[in-house]
Amino acid sequence: MSIGRIVRHLVQHHWRARQVFPQGVLDRIEQAIKRSEATHSGQVRFVAEGALDGRPLFRNQHARERALDVFSHLRIWDTAHNNGVLIYLLLADRDVEIIADRGIDAKVGSEGWETICRAMEAEFGAGQFERGVIDGIAAVSKELAKYYPPGGPHPNELPDKPVVM
Repeated sequence: MSIGRIVRHLVQHHWRARQVFPQGVLDRIEQAIKRSEATHSGQVRFVAEGALDGRPLFRNQHARERALDVFSHLRIWDTAHNNGVLIYLLLADRDVEIIADRGIDAKVGSEGWETICRAMEAEFGAGQFERGVIDGIAAVSKELAKYYPPGGPHPNELPDKPVVM
């Protein structure tokens, strides 16, 4: 565990996520998720976390591990067709992780998700957080539409509202 990482997490903490994602941006992200889910029968969630604190930070938990915890906590795995996808951003580490349920993950694979993550991180590096998230949602939705087209009624199994931690 590096001192630099600890300092970065303690300094940026949760206020940073609220600064980068004010309510208007969160509303537009929610609308992007709603629109995207009309193109497929999958479920998309977006979570932004400013920084880790307490046990996760001092255990040196990395973004991937944290994203798995959030995926489980939000029960994204609990969809009828195993097609839930979490887009997770840990701002202090500038790291994006995509965790997908086993149904869609087997079809897209880690390389496909990694490509989307790197594109989002490039946008974030340029200060384009809203555009990066909305483009990421579109890219995930494109993959979902290939394998889970919007056939028949498909209930919205998970909330569309972004989560800021």
